Amino acid sequence: MNKYNLLGIFSLIFAMFIWGSSFVGLKIALASYNPYTIIFIRMVFASLCFLFFIKEFLKYKITKKDLFYIILLSLFEPCLYFVFEVNALQLTTASQAGMITSLMPLITSVAAVFILKELISKQFILGSFLAVFGSIWLSLEATSSLSAPNPILGNFLEFLAMTCAAGYTIIAKHLTYKFSALFITASQAFIGAIFFLPFASYEFVTSEFVFNLEGFLWIMYLGIVVTLGGYGLYNFALTKINASKVSIYINLIPVFTLILAFFILKEQLSFSEIFASFIILFGVFVSQIKIVIPRKIFNFFNKV
Repeated sequence: MNKYNLLGIFSLIFAMFIWGSSFVGLKIALASYNPYTIIFIRMVFASLCFLFFIKEFLKYKITKKDLFYIILLSLFEPCLYFVFEVNALQLTTASQAGMITSLMPLITSVAAVFILKELISKQFILGSFLAVFGSIWLSLEATSSLSAPNPILGNFLEFLAMTCAAGYTIIAKHLTYKFSALFITASQAFIGAIFFLPFASYEFVTSEFVFNLEGFLWIMYLGIVVTLGGYGLYNFALTKINASKVSIYINLIPVFTLILAFFILKEQLSFSEIFASFIILFGVFVSQIKIVIPRKIFNFFNKV
């Protein structure tokens, strides 16, 4: 039996904390800068960090097929992922967007059913239903405000972002057989910077650019700490913990987002929104774990 390594667990938890904080950071940065400008600068900072590993990356021999998968991977995340997410956070709260991220392992599992032809259980179907029901309830209960003018549409866009993240995960699994996680992340950053350059240029030409130190520091945080720190700790944790056990930790992201959004952004959820959030987490938990029924209990119900 594989034993959990405490260092790996703490690294994974801290990675989830960093990723949870990205919603708060992006929400704050959006108050000072245009959305695609934020993403472009973030990708540039991340790309600059990866320049230190260029020599290591040059050892790879990339075929046309590899290039196709790398571009497709980057199209899913960060390109389309951030297009959906940056627009989502202009319409909903960081708390609710963070809660929608708990659906990501679930969406990935559904994609695996159709693409990889994996079998699903009744338990998985039940958990999926609960999670989706909770997400719809959470969106319907949300009230419009200055910081969240259209939470229903915002939460749907965040759901589309999670769909892109699921597509990225499936393709990344294929690429990790040949390339390191560091190389894959660097490829995403470089391609992302190129992808968002025309969007950022358009914003720069058509709107007034006013430098704001707090917003700029948060963009640096997103590019350096979230990209390098989050992925670095996550990849390190994968060397210490069985990969099949890692997905459940992703559900810590919305928890950390809720806590940070409460203290930093002063966002609050109503009782019904908290209950809907609990249903989402419970549904994902039910769909991801295996429930083992003791043989005595199983035999008892068979007799009945």
